[in-house]
Amino acid sequence: MTPSDLAAATAQALPEMIEDLRTLVELETPSDDKRLLDAGLAAISGWVVDRLGEPDGTERHDCGPQGDVLVLTYRGTAPGTVLMLCHYDTVWPAGTLAEWPFEVEDGRASGPGVFDMKTGLVQAVWTLRLLRELELPHPSVRLLLNGDEEIGSPASRRHIERLSEDVLATLVFEASLDGALKTSRKGVGLFDVTAHGIESHAGLDPFAGASAIHALAEVVPQIAALSAPERGTTVNVGLISGGTGRNVIAARASCGIDIRIAAPEEMQRIDAALHALTPSDQRVRLTVTGEWNRPPMVPGDPSRRLFERAHAIAAEHGWELEETAVGGASDGNFVSALGRPVLDGLGALGSGAHARHEHTVLAPIPARTALTIGLLRALAADAT
Repeated sequence: MTPSDLAAATAQALPEMIEDLRTLVELETPSDDKRLLDAGLAAISGWVVDRLGEPDGTERHDCGPQGDVLVLTYRGTAPGTVLMLCHYDTVWPAGTLAEWPFEVEDGRASGPGVFDMKTGLVQAVWTLRLLRELELPHPSVRLLLNGDEEIGSPASRRHIERLSEDVLATLVFEASLDGALKTSRKGVGLFDVTAHGIESHAGLDPFAGASAIHALAEVVPQIAALSAPERGTTVNVGLISGGTGRNVIAARASCGIDIRIAAPEEMQRIDAALHALTPSDQRVRLTVTGEWNRPPMVPGDPSRRLFERAHAIAAEHGWELEETAVGGASDGNFVSALGRPVLDGLGALGSGAHARHEHTVLAPIPARTALTIGLLRALAADAT
């Protein structure tokens, strides 16, 4: 099948893909609502089966209060397996759809979660549907759907790492950045520093107390100074709280910190610095809690080769595929940190992730789908 034939086939499928996108966006799946996540996953599972038929293998993993992990495996016509990562949770709370419904206007689809990342999920499923309809050789596909990506994938991480171990490649259907694939992502650390002081009356007995707020105010500049832009490290103290009243020496205060790193070795430096923070009032005790939510995505040779293959396939279709580095993280970070081949940003073109202007541009969807079809065909050829 020539690139022009494949482009025609994916273009012909676009109206159905848009209707599928409507179906998914109209399923509200906020990360913090287990009832809606379960209902959404049931509907998505039924939609996948309707589009692809019954899978050859099914795994469902109970993730407690987070959205469950569903893994559907479809046997291919060539050796090997490709893992497709798609999350079905969104940042939008229940009820958002009532005031912001799915809408198509001027070549754009808008609605909660349309860009991040339900368009990518539609593209992933239609990639496999068209491969099968057109009888094109392809590896087996392991489609992993998780419902906790927007909160850091605390329950699904181990399944992602396990299921990416034996595959030819992991493809992540997060949105692109203006069409570019995301080959580098920053790692994320989420920490809280809490000051534990001594409470007392600010007027009657001010010197008996040790203010947690004053101590925290001392160390916040030290925390902010850990930023090292030249190394790709940024530190943001985004939350601060404490005290019980203006006439009370505060016994407790805390701050929430978001840290982004490009280099893995920065984790050790930041960890040591946070635990070395010391206020001038030695009566105040500091505690540091939190973790490195995701390691940085630093492309190794296997991922570099995977991008080069995708770049060549795009060129066959007449367009220039670019790559980019971004500050946000995804489930692809977990795979990359293990040295396994991964390609991210295969999903939508558009903008507005996590914002009210979130939208997907519809015209590029066929070409993006054709790109992934071509990539699976190439992986099949390599494995044969």
